[in-house]
Amino acid sequence: MMAAGALWCLLAGHARRIAALVLVLLFAGGAALRLPVWTTPEGAPIGVALLQGNVPQEMKFNPQRYASTLETYARLAEGTRARLIVLPETALPGFLDRVDPAYLARLESVARRNAGDLLIGVPIRDSATRYTNSVLSLGTASRQRYDKAHLVPFGEFIPPGFDWVLRLLSIPLSDFSPGPPDQRPLLVAGQRVAVNICYEHAYGAAIARALPEASLLVNASNVAWFGDSLAPGQHMAIARMRALETGRVLLTTTNTGITAVIAHDGEVIARLPQFVEGRLDAVIQGRRGSTPYVRLGDALALAVCALFVLLALAQARRAQSR
Repeated sequence: MMAAGALWCLLAGHARRIAALVLVLLFAGGAALRLPVWTTPEGAPIGVALLQGNVPQEMKFNPQRYASTLETYARLAEGTRARLIVLPETALPGFLDRVDPAYLARLESVARRNAGDLLIGVPIRDSATRYTNSVLSLGTASRQRYDKAHLVPFGEFIPPGFDWVLRLLSIPLSDFSPGPPDQRPLLVAGQRVAVNICYEHAYGAAIARALPEASLLVNASNVAWFGDSLAPGQHMAIARMRALETGRVLLTTTNTGITAVIAHDGEVIARLPQFVEGRLDAVIQGRRGSTPYVRLGDALALAVCALFVLLALAQARRAQSR
């Protein structure tokens, strides 16, 4: 945003010196910050498997497709020996308490066979009026869960006074309760996994809150809502930024793509094609340490913005006094 504003100033002839300084500092600073290696490997590499069920959004909550969806994910999971298996957001399109315990035992047996754990997206109902968009672990570790904290207005919760929108849109599971903002990483597959769901990874400060404790980031999403649009690519770009600014490998698992493994420097190690059923197997490395962003959060960026606002005001005053 600062670069766009600086370019506009250059073209419009406003505060050109300041605008040029902004562009130089942004690009030179960004290049310089990539030179040091801010984080280091921790522990032994582990095998991971990301499952992409490719269930069309219009069929996702269709009761006639329910059994087929569950069988797809079970079959994909059973075909890998990965120590950590990750399924997308709401991979099980119904409340956890309604899922056949035998099916959960089937998934858990796969994770135990691999001496690891499986993370599965599923809505969890804690009471008649409270349910969460969650990721649940099954496997050798004790069962743990992450509840989505940043909910999407009108998609996952309805602001007060807008109940009529819920009736109009008829979106299934559209009034979730948020999870707490300070949830700890899940201890699974020998890693400390910081989970986020869907577009929660757009909030850099929220992701950094789990660091430096977390050794690995996992994003579980269902971007099938957006079809064949620019949104899945945007979702991937956001994920790459979170990996880069935290210095952690990020696994992003989606229903219809883009499912990918992103290295700690933001580069894409491997990915699946969109709109195909598949499993992405890879070997990844957990990491430890803190990047400048983990230490400072948004404070540095806000300080730089404030500095340039002050410089622009000073420039404007000088122009008025002439």
